[in-house]
Amino acid sequence: MEEILRLYDWNVTNIKPIHQGLINSTYSITTAQGDFIFQSINHHVFKTPKAIDNNINAISNFVKKQDPHYLFTHLVPTKEDKTLIEWEGGYYRAFHKIDGYALSVLENENQVGEAAMQFSKFTQVLKSFKVDLLQDTLPQFHNLNLRYQQFTEAIEKGDTQRIESTQEEISFLKDHKKLVATYDQFIKNKEAKKRVTHHDTKISNVLFNKINGVEAAICVIDLDTVMAGHFISDVGDMCRTCLCAVSEEEKDLNKVKVDAKKWDALKKGYLHHMESELSNFELDHFFYSGQFMIYMQALRFLTDHLNRDIYYGAKYEGQNLVRTQNQIRLLEVYNKLT
Repeated sequence: MEEILRLYDWNVTNIKPIHQGLINSTYSITTAQGDFIFQSINHHVFKTPKAIDNNINAISNFVKKQDPHYLFTHLVPTKEDKTLIEWEGGYYRAFHKIDGYALSVLENENQVGEAAMQFSKFTQVLKSFKVDLLQDTLPQFHNLNLRYQQFTEAIEKGDTQRIESTQEEISFLKDHKKLVATYDQFIKNKEAKKRVTHHDTKISNVLFNKINGVEAAICVIDLDTVMAGHFISDVGDMCRTCLCAVSEEEKDLNKVKVDAKKWDALKKGYLHHMESELSNFELDHFFYSGQFMIYMQALRFLTDHLNRDIYYGAKYEGQNLVRTQNQIRLLEVYNKLT
């Protein structure tokens, strides 16, 4: 790591690991030239680090020209003007550190609204950016047709005992296949515009800070999944991760509830910047966004359970089934918001 850091024009005084992220290894670097965030990219998950580097730099250059006051996590070049370092089979990069903090747990609807406002501002600032300049860093990531196909294949070819013991969950997901048909109709409609989409809008991917004593979201971070996409991906992932007080790991399904105040704050926050950008057709699918994402994640968890946990893995027997049941309950309680 010290050899890699020498590639930057830094006088390093302190290196501190940051443990909040789940995929990349991240460090806070203190130098005489300022503070930076240094990361090694998990190229087993993100198999095309160069595509990520391309996307962030393309957006960064756009922001610098079109909206230089927008707070953005710009990459830091090495002394040889490279923003992606390849070193002994690994990939590394650095960002300017922004003064702020990330949240792992939501305490109130204000935090939901603030986060939603920042995610919508990110897309709104980039509304004139040419999305065909972005490469797919996770191809087919939010393709519900593909996820349902993988689910049906797992029912046919997966673990026989697990298939037999999950007939109730399988039936539920089959009974809600209409959500796949709605997705198919949505993406084919000319009013469903492709935009710069974050694709991972959980609460920990927004930085907060206190402004005049008031907590406010200030910046979107973790741009590895930024690709061309539809707004339902970002709104849907916020619905899935921000409206319930417990995570997808919760076994007690009685605790899986949706907070209506958080839903109102999410919708108001997102539409603050994006209402004038969305078509009436898209606005009509705002609530569907949550159904889309929660249902897709239930499909993915059960598919992995039937395939003996080859994708997400499992720390204990049946973990992906617990996650499936959790998301099914979340979809049920989410639907009661209407």
